[in-house]
Amino acid sequence: MNARRCYDLAALAPNGLRRGYTTGTCAAAAVKAALGLLLRGLREPSVAVSLPDSDYFLTVPVQSVHWSAPGTAHAEVVKDGGDDPDNTHGATLFASVSINARRALRFFAGQGVGTVTKPGLRVAVGEPAINPMPRQMIRQAIDEMLQESRMAALARRAFAASTLVRQGGTTPPARPCETPGHADPGFDVFIGCIGGETIARKTFNPRLGVVGGLSILGTTGIVEPMSLAAWMASIEVYIRVALSDRAPAIALMPGKIGREYARSVLGLPDARSVQIANFVGPSLEFVQRTLVEAGRHLETLWLLSHPGKLVKVLNGYWDTHSSKSVMAMSAVARVAVECGISRARVRHIEQANTMEEVVTILSDDQLPARQLWCEVERRIAALIRERAPRADRVEVRLFDMQGLPLGAAA
Repeated sequence: MNARRCYDLAALAPNGLRRGYTTGTCAAAAVKAALGLLLRGLREPSVAVSLPDSDYFLTVPVQSVHWSAPGTAHAEVVKDGGDDPDNTHGATLFASVSINARRALRFFAGQGVGTVTKPGLRVAVGEPAINPMPRQMIRQAIDEMLQESRMAALARRAFAASTLVRQGGTTPPARPCETPGHADPGFDVFIGCIGGETIARKTFNPRLGVVGGLSILGTTGIVEPMSLAAWMASIEVYIRVALSDRAPAIALMPGKIGREYARSVLGLPDARSVQIANFVGPSLEFVQRTLVEAGRHLETLWLLSHPGKLVKVLNGYWDTHSSKSVMAMSAVARVAVECGISRARVRHIEQANTMEEVVTILSDDQLPARQLWCEVERRIAALIRERAPRADRVEVRLFDMQGLPLGAAA
């Protein structure tokens, strides 16, 4: 902790908004405050929580610390999400901590924190919905408190010994828990959230199979206001759920276009179809990473979309937001030339204002248009296959704004 610097929440994010801290940070802070009472009899108004970034710690205010039962310390921390529109902003997270006889750290879902009931998440079925990074932060908080407790005990013994020596006495024997190198005790840690059951109804937890309350989340410990990271993190969760139970096929969709095709034609349940917004590249990375972690391949990866989104990858854009990419009429025009579309029609494609206008331009020549869109789909699929090689087969289907198929699905 001494080598770390205090993270300054007063420094605004680049967008001028205030940062906050995650439910995972709150949980770690509550555990550390509870241990202060349990191990040292202290009620601290704030605690220093080590962040996953090894350069920083964060000072977190503690709302209350008390004994909830004999041998069980209870601490509460109020979540400050900064200026991020977060359902958990202002919520009270708590930890109840006691020593167990198993010399092991055990996590439990307190009131308002959910339990995982479906596979595909980073937490096993039956476990409290406390994600890996918050668990790691809690473990580190416990290690730090044990170290501080041992140091305090040694200091007390040294002081007592020096006093006794001056008075002609002998050094008092160490108690077992104060002996350097003695095995650490085990702890039972209950993490909860006051009103978490109600808050969870506003989240995706019910769909993800997390029942009974919130999930304890956070990968950095810090909430970036209006962060794209939070959005992408939710997409990763949905992809992991979609790939669970060794699913043979899933579908990724930038928007809602193609959802009915996934249901009625591909026969995919809704849980196997994931809306990925503009994050085509990151979503493919999530698919590849999840499959690598599981040590398996996916039989078929479907991408269903209006061409206005997916065609952009032919020009090298994997974030298809308009601020990060340009419209891809030029890519369609290149393919059109190779497919034998007339020069006049190619010029119209190049001069079109939107991809939907390109669809209209090509609609008069149905057979050449279908051949063109099939080739566009094939090329997009080839590029996607390179980004997600654990998908044995990649199929792309493009649709117009009314959801009507343009290429191979026609």
